[in-house]
Amino acid sequence: MKLITYYIVLSTVANVVVAMFCLAIEKAVPWISMPLFLGMFFVSLWGCWVIAVRMTEPKIASAPLAGATSDHPA
Repeated sequence: MKLITYYIVLSTVANVVVAMFCLAIEKAVPWISMPLFLGMFFVSLWGCWVIAVRMTEPKIASAPLAGATSDHPA
């Protein structure tokens, strides 16, 4: 549940930024804004997924030193 929540929040923020950037570009160079938006939109979806997965991956516990455990007989 945490993964999808992070992904939705990250992708919403990223897509608002992409839309605002492309709206600003549209005023100067209208013909490039749609291809630029589509490219940035799909890259941001992929990037947000990668970030959300990395944010929610379980932390690996450090391995105990050799001989520090009493699990095995001497």
